[in-house]
Amino acid sequence: MTRQEIVPERLAGATAIVIDVFMATTTLLTILENGARSVYPVASLEEADEVRTRLDAAGVLRGGEQDAARIEGYDHGPFPEEYAPDVVREKDVIFVTTNGTRAIADIEPADRVLLGSLRNAPAVARYLEASGTDSIYLVCAGSAGRFTVEDFLGAATILSYMDVEGWRLNDAAWLALDFAARHMDDVPRALKQSRTGRWFFENDRVDAFDFVADVGASDLIPEVVEGELRPAVDLGSPVRAREEGDERDDKRA
Repeated sequence: MTRQEIVPERLAGATAIVIDVFMATTTLLTILENGARSVYPVASLEEADEVRTRLDAAGVLRGGEQDAARIEGYDHGPFPEEYAPDVVREKDVIFVTTNGTRAIADIEPADRVLLGSLRNAPAVARYLEASGTDSIYLVCAGSAGRFTVEDFLGAATILSYMDVEGWRLNDAAWLALDFAARHMDDVPRALKQSRTGRWFFENDRVDAFDFVADVGASDLIPEVVEGELRPAVDLGSPVRAREEGDERDDKRA
């Protein structure tokens, strides 16, 4: 339900998915999808400085937020629209937020770390089903240790696209599936009821809200490998299945 509930010792051998719908995992997905050369989600401003010293300063962009405020001296804030293709292409992007990127750091002991959001929820579900993993943690980043509807909705959406028959669900996963059953017919409406969702409408950021709420808009699954984001292979995609079938045909030939 929040990153503060993470027990690192339990993550060994598991696949963990961080969900920070508003905005870290949604924005990081967008940065990677829009052609950044490299993307570094970091847990703190100090770590951001350390990463920056290893890179060519001329090609570095820094973005994110701290306590919901834009970071002084940084190039961009936390919103996806700030990272258009012409902004991030061939750039190294260092990104830090109050909750989402800290949650990514907290689940580092997991065998595999993925980023989930509403935009890539179906792709993440396909990946998990095809991966063969037998231990999955959906980690809601939350907000300063508090439960947030939007991250829970993100986790529920991923679960709603999975066949969970035969899985042993903990209480939170069972509750998420029940939540999904009641809200999957209108995810934007459910998202709008959240405290942060209301903020977008009260502050005339409806376009940003609609972008976040677009379930299944992306097939990209960011994976964290040695502190850097890379596209994970969507093991459940029809294209991947065809490629694997072609490889088998070639081997038989």
